[in-house]
Amino acid sequence: MLAIAAAVIVVGAILDVSSGAWAILLLCIGTVLGAELCNTALETLADRVEPEPDPAIRDAKDVAAAAVLVVSVVAAVTGIVVLWPYVFD
Repeated sequence: MLAIAAAVIVVGAILDVSSGAWAILLLCIGTVLGAELCNTALETLADRVEPEPDPAIRDAKDVAAAAVLVVSVVAAVTGIVVLWPYVFD
């Protein structure tokens, strides 16, 4: 995930995007990283509270991972929408 964030920053710098585009891109990067950190925190806590397999904890981990996926997909689409005019216009 950090590699993708770094790539977006490099591409944004090469394309000389506007400050508004930078704000959107950085907000997306921060949101994805924040979601991933929350997911990691939940998984770490769940593993500490109940080290044995538990269906409810498994479901909670799955939902947290799905939230990261949703945020990542929305960020990727947003990045494409923001960068598209710089690449193809």
